[in-house]
Amino acid sequence: MRKFKKFVSAAIIAAMAGTLCLTGCGSNSSSESSTGSSKSEKQVTVAVVQPMSHTSLDQIRDTITSELGKDDNIKVVTDNANGDTAALSSIIENYKSEGVDIVVPIATSTAQTAKSVYDGEDTPIVFAAVSDPEAAGLTGEDCANITGVSNNIPADEIVKLIANFQPDYKKIGFLYTSSETNSVSTITAAKKYCDDNNIAYEESSISNVSELQTAVESLISKGVDALYTGNDNTIASAMSTYTDAAYAKKVPIYCGADSMVADGGFATVGVNYVQLGKQVADMVEKIANGEKVSDIPYETISDYAKYVNMQAVKQFGGNFDKKAFEGFDVLVEEDGTSHFNK
Repeated sequence: MRKFKKFVSAAIIAAMAGTLCLTGCGSNSSSESSTGSSKSEKQVTVAVVQPMSHTSLDQIRDTITSELGKDDNIKVVTDNANGDTAALSSIIENYKSEGVDIVVPIATSTAQTAKSVYDGEDTPIVFAAVSDPEAAGLTGEDCANITGVSNNIPADEIVKLIANFQPDYKKIGFLYTSSETNSVSTITAAKKYCDDNNIAYEESSISNVSELQTAVESLISKGVDALYTGNDNTIASAMSTYTDAAYAKKVPIYCGADSMVADGGFATVGVNYVQLGKQVADMVEKIANGEKVSDIPYETISDYAKYVNMQAVKQFGGNFDKKAFEGFDVLVEEDGTSHFNK
């Protein structure tokens, strides 16, 4: 195994413009713009909106603001609905009223809300981390103003990941949030792959984090050897509950993102959210510089991450062939030292 190399991300050259208060929302908002030599071009305002805070979403936001902060002609404002669906809609409605130039909704629910709020408008929407844009209704003739970057993980990669570490596994447990289109689509594809290849599985869904522990225990009671959760925002926000329940029964958790491994999951062939954020920022810059959204098709994440958490191995008592770790970077050491986002 080779240790995960440290990277120093580019600092945002930003001057804080103060806190933007949104009437009727219990949200967190901020405004950032770059400083330096002024240019004659009109400054473009980009609104980055996330539905809640957890490691993956925060990393996407920070990468986008960092990359866009290098451009003197782009001003970035950010907001967080903190898990409040009504606030999410109000935040985007307010940005529409303020006339922001480009909206960057992070996650499927935010992108769907942005599409609804800007229905019939031509304001560019550049989504980040939408697993299945087609299923989410973000493609087609009525979406000419929408593009972005998908965080979809191919179903066969999910099963290969588990088989790599546990070649003798008997049954996979799929766990997801029923209200998250992104998570449902990932698990649906994984189940189809299992059906087509005669792979046994159980599934359980939750509607909120209070159901998570029971759902994990239910799957384990049905004899699953491994648990898998894709890019699921609700579950990602409660990884400690997930890992406590699973590792107490010596069952490893495979995840759809590096950030979920950093927060306690065992392994991933998943999304590198820094790379995703950079792809989104690149799209935004193209649009800010005059390219038409309709000429920029949505993309899928171009770089999959392969990480393991050695502290998790110690917690659930895993005994794996050393060859299984070849090609994987250690994101968390056995002593808990984390190399995430460094």
